[in-house]
Amino acid sequence: MAGAAKKRELDFTALPPSAVTEYTTRLCLACIFDIFTAQLGLAPRTAYSEIKKHSPSVEELTARDAKRPYFHTEEKHPRCPYCDAAKRWHARLDTYRIEGGKQTDAARRALIKSLPKSEDQFLIVEKKSTRRAVFFDWLDNLMRGLDLDEDAWLIEATRAFLERNDPKTGWAEIFEGVRAVRRSNRLEEGFEREGARLYLSPPLYNDALLVQYLVSRSHKHGGRTLEGRLTLMDLVRRMRYGGYLESRGITERDQFEILEQLVEHLTGGDAPVKLYYVVDRRDFLDKVKTVYAAYAS
Repeated sequence: MAGAAKKRELDFTALPPSAVTEYTTRLCLACIFDIFTAQLGLAPRTAYSEIKKHSPSVEELTARDAKRPYFHTEEKHPRCPYCDAAKRWHARLDTYRIEGGKQTDAARRALIKSLPKSEDQFLIVEKKSTRRAVFFDWLDNLMRGLDLDEDAWLIEATRAFLERNDPKTGWAEIFEGVRAVRRSNRLEEGFEREGARLYLSPPLYNDALLVQYLVSRSHKHGGRTLEGRLTLMDLVRRMRYGGYLESRGITERDQFEILEQLVEHLTGGDAPVKLYYVVDRRDFLDKVKTVYAAYAS
């Protein structure tokens, strides 16, 4: 098992953590072999050849709600939710999405060049998207990893945003032992650390508040932030205080229009971005051989 785990590892350390999103799903090969052999009447060898060439779509690999024959599970010994097949019939597919851009392109090319080319062990799929869509995907993944009933998530979300906003800074070290994040009017930009407190400049602090609001606004009434629970009206009032809205060129009075423009500024809006999906098929190829052997025997 240790050898298999080592085989599966890919080195993404040269890439900013916020630029890489991992998706894991399982594929029930018992379901697939049943379709090819029982329903389509193919011989096991022919079914094996066809299944081995199977190339799932990005949508199938990354969907939150998996469809047969794919399924999600965190159990150590899962059974297929469709046919009740045991773990030995399941193939694991890991997919890594890398955001394109100046900060990632060189490291991404080097990573892809280092991958083995034989037997299509890895597939590379390119997709076009927008900064806004990518940001909200990131926000959705962030939200699923936070416990919104615990106070600690506010600092975790702040750190995640700062890591995404400025990936070159060593935020892990900066946040070590931080117990509070505060706004500092002494700072025009950036941050400073004093003891267990991290101080952010007003623009950076307000951006962090907006992220916290977007993460938590559907959790309970209003959004929870470092400034307490805020309605949209409260948030806009705070953003206007101190000239933050003016500094962003936002002059609208309607709170929903203001929120839209704040999100536009934070996300980059409809600016295009390329996404690169690295699909790890190694476990899939190994399991297909094993399942074929069982069918052919």
